[in-house]
Amino acid sequence: MTEIEQHSASFRLAYVPGVTPTKWLRVWEERLPDVRLELLQSTPSEGHGLLLTGGADAGLVRLPVDRTVLSAIPLYTETTVVVFPKDHWLGAAEAEEVTVADLAEEIVFHPQDDVLEWPDGLPGRPAFERPATTGDAIELVAANVGVLAVPQSLARLHHRRDLTYRTLADVPQSQVALAWPEAATTDLVEEFIGIVRGRTANSSRGRTAAAEQQRQPKPQTARKPQAASRTQQKPKPGQRGAGGARTGGSRTAQPKRGRKR
Repeated sequence: MTEIEQHSASFRLAYVPGVTPTKWLRVWEERLPDVRLELLQSTPSEGHGLLLTGGADAGLVRLPVDRTVLSAIPLYTETTVVVFPKDHWLGAAEAEEVTVADLAEEIVFHPQDDVLEWPDGLPGRPAFERPATTGDAIELVAANVGVLAVPQSLARLHHRRDLTYRTLADVPQSQVALAWPEAATTDLVEEFIGIVRGRTANSSRGRTAAAEQQRQPKPQTARKPQAASRTQQKPKPGQRGAGGARTGGSRTAQPKRGRKR
């Protein structure tokens, strides 16, 4: 049994909050309808753990990851935004962007599952305690206790009618990547890599390309033309023909004359 046959039952894909794999799922279903793609939603930290323990074949995660055991292909970088109540003074500003200086007097929440790295420290004033999750921090923002800096996809994920957001300039951004265990780069992993990179089915290096190649009819080799038979030469005068009779010359046979009596 080949490696692809051993993994043909399903393909397990982990993904973290804010990542939407829908467009890639549609392509997968078109190219590999016989292989079920199983989605595993996880927290940012759990996503890495699923890959390291073999709980998922690949994952759409946020960088950084442990590159000593995981391979990763960066896909895109997200815009960082600041979330605040609609009646907050930040919403009255005409500028489309908010700067770090604008948050100097604001309480900025730093949830424990924050996906942004702040090497220069979090802007604004720190909260009394860190919320356990981004969802908990959103609830505090809605209560007008402070504001929250998150990737734009998480602001949309936790959308509320009483909240809005603006782009936060000159701050860290989150990068989403496709990651998988380096020691377990299967044919199905290669297939998904091809899908997220936009390869066509014909250019994919995995199962689809191999199956497509097998379905293509083999070109028929042209038969070599048989050597033309030599034209039968007419026998020369005096030679025997095909029937064994001796052929005469160019003279016509004369009838025998009888004796005169």
